[in-house]
Amino acid sequence: MSKVCEVCGKHPVAGRSISHSHRVSNRSFRPNVQKVTIRDAEGHVRRANVCSTCIKSGKVERA
Repeated sequence: MSKVCEVCGKHPVAGRSISHSHRVSNRSFRPNVQKVTIRDAEGHVRRANVCSTCIKSGKVERA
């Protein structure tokens, strides 16, 4: 499953984990993308990958 939100375009970004002793390791920040059934602009029902932020804010209409 693609980790990209179809509504806002949120995607994984790279960063670094820094420990207390300041040792650095690479990591990635992944959005909470879930496959939900939505109703699109034309009124059709389909399944889409949407992040939890868009679901909670009401940017998509659940079918």
